[in-house]
Amino acid sequence: MSVDVVDLIMQDHREVERLFEALKNEPDKRPNLLPVLTTLLTAHSRAEEAEVYPVAAAEAGEKEEVSHSQQEHIEADQLLAKLAATDPTSPDFDQVLQNLVDAITHHVEEEETKVLPGMRSNLSDERRAELGDAFAASRKQHLGEQPGDQTREELSQQAKNADIPNTSGLSKDELEKEVQKHADR
Repeated sequence: MSVDVVDLIMQDHREVERLFEALKNEPDKRPNLLPVLTTLLTAHSRAEEAEVYPVAAAEAGEKEEVSHSQQEHIEADQLLAKLAATDPTSPDFDQVLQNLVDAITHHVEEEETKVLPGMRSNLSDERRAELGDAFAASRKQHLGEQPGDQTREELSQQAKNADIPNTSGLSKDELEKEVQKHADR
């Protein structure tokens, strides 16, 4: 049975918020929860970038919001990689976690007030259900990946979503640097 892509995205957002609370309030569970968070956020981001953002930009009139959201994904990947590399028992962990929580919370608020309502109003129920199937399949395919695991094609899609020009002939390393450079602005 197909599920509306907007509902699936919002379900993931609530799960990430639950994981954030557990990571903040249950330090003894951090070693087990951290891989769950990084896996979920990475799979969620890749599925949005591959399946949702191109449609939101082209069919739902959300091109500018998609570009901004893509840049926030790139920043979140950087923060998530930093958190994954931080010892959960270290005194620095709380600050690194808070930086990620702040960035993701901001992104979720914008997405849920701008991009997702635009998709609900500008795409048919059937189209959102099709996207739900594509999003779920893509997210499943990306489970287990970590920040920085992108292929050249995924980096190219990020560049396209972020409206970064002149990237078609770049190598994977060059493309990664260009995507990072635009996220740092």
